[in-house]
Amino acid sequence: MNKLLIVGTVAFDAIETPFGKTDKILGGAGTYIGLSASFFNLKSAIVSVVGEDFPQEYLEMLKDKGIDVSGIEIVPGGKTFFWSGKYHNDLNSRDTLATELNVLADFKPVVPENFKDADVVMLGNLHPLTQANVLDQMASHPKLVVLDTMNFWMDCALPELLEVIKRIDVITINDEEARQLSGEYSLVKAAAKIHTMGPKYVVIKKGEHGALLFHGKEVFFAPALPLEEVFDPTGAGDTFAGGFAGYIAQSENVSFDNMKNGIIYGSNLASFCVEKFGTQRMEALDRDEVAQRLKQFRALTQFEIELP
Repeated sequence: MNKLLIVGTVAFDAIETPFGKTDKILGGAGTYIGLSASFFNLKSAIVSVVGEDFPQEYLEMLKDKGIDVSGIEIVPGGKTFFWSGKYHNDLNSRDTLATELNVLADFKPVVPENFKDADVVMLGNLHPLTQANVLDQMASHPKLVVLDTMNFWMDCALPELLEVIKRIDVITINDEEARQLSGEYSLVKAAAKIHTMGPKYVVIKKGEHGALLFHGKEVFFAPALPLEEVFDPTGAGDTFAGGFAGYIAQSENVSFDNMKNGIIYGSNLASFCVEKFGTQRMEALDRDEVAQRLKQFRALTQFEIELP
């Protein structure tokens, strides 16, 4: 069975949207990526760190989903990373109310021995030096390395980010971040510029407007499924990345054509994530629902046309 190594935060979130608010709930990029990837036939492990305040029941839930949690360090007496945010009415923008790094401030990732030969590595949104540290620990070069990052690291750790970008195959960022990283407003030009930095594939996420996949001169666009209700967009990008990486790891095919399918699978799973607060929807999701919605995606994008 193929292996997917996931590196990212396992955390607490407190979220407020126009539809309600939560106290501390389970969150973190590594959590969302892991839950999304659990829908594929593969072995996966999360490398992360939590404090002594992190409930054992959350770890048990991840294990029940088939995720190896031996790489999640528990710091005695420590407090788990915490983020709090408030979304505006359109849900496309938000204000960060609190960020408490806690045990994440001194995090030194340790890759489990049995995942140092992982086929696919998914580097969730973390400090670029932490992402590079994980790649340094791999016993062999993975078939595919996917990296997610954000404008925060472009602002405060750009040299380190550019170094790790040289070592990856796929980068996933949103449209605003693609423009910042490249200095280009046109997303086509932005992707071309980012290609020169190292990645063979550039995935630009556009939220409710879908996602773009670039490979040289080849471009693929996948729409987002129109939903009646969106309660909480937190984790949607990470869920997308987990679906993409999970599908590629399961299929053992890193071609551009197969990555198109990965984009659809990622978009499909992300469409569930936003329907409830935090990880609630992903925890309760079953494979039949995933398969049914995949048919909706196919109906949304399939058409026949006679060419002149």
